[in-house]
Formats: sequence, structure tokens, C-alpha cells
Amino acid sequence: MLRITPDKIYEIVVKTHALAVKVDVVEPNYDSNPHGEDMQEILEEDYSDDSTFTELSQFIETLNEDEQIDLVALAWLGRDDYSVEEWGNAVTEATRAHIDTGSTSTAEYLLGIPQLADFLEDGLSKLGLSYES
Repeated sequence: MLRITPDKIYEIVVKTHALAVKVDVVEPNYDSNPHGEDMQEILEEDYSDDSTFTELSQFIETLNEDEQIDLVALAWLGRDDYSVEEWGNAVTEATRAHIDTGSTSTAEYLLGIPQLADFLEDGLSKLGLSYES
């Protein structure tokens, strides 16, 4: 049923969780806002120069096409876009989306999903799989 191993999914989940806790603190520019003195520090997620992000993105891109498609379908399953009974439909739609993506890579798409790690874990659980499977 699933064409990507739970171990590969686990690696993605671990690295995605690591990214989620990496947040840079950015000081507000008080000169641009006269009322800025009352502002608290802003948290900004910026992964463009992050080695974990780069490594994770490259890992996803080196997966074969079937693995990438199943990874997307699994995220959708975990996000409740599809039920377990609709797994075939999720894979079909992920295949269509994979073909139609144009310049957007699978890694870009997946890493743009908030809570990706949680969705992948939930998707595995819904399929009755775990990392030890």
C-alpha cells in the first residue's frame, strides 16, 4: 500500500520537528514606527540559510517519484483531507499534482505545510503503521 518506508518518513518527521523549533528572534525597527517602543520582539521563521532545511529538502527530492507521491498523500491523510478508505484517491490526486507542479518541487510544497511532521505521523497511524513497521 505505502511505497515509502516508515523509516524514511521518520527521518523526515525528526528533521521537520527540528526545523519547527528553530526560530530567529528579530528586533523590530523602532525608527520606522514611532509607537514601536511598546512592541515586543517578533519571532520570524526563516529557513533559507538553514542547513537542516537544506538537508531535508534534498532528502525529499532524492526520493523516487512514487515515494514523493505517497509522502504527499500521507500528509493529506494526516491532515484529514482524505480518509483511509480514500487512500487510492489521495494517491491519484497526489500523482496528478506531482505531474502538474511545474517549477514547484515536492520538497517546497511539503515544507510549506504547517505541522507537516504531525500530519505525517497521523497519516502513518491511520494506516496502522509505525516507524518500527
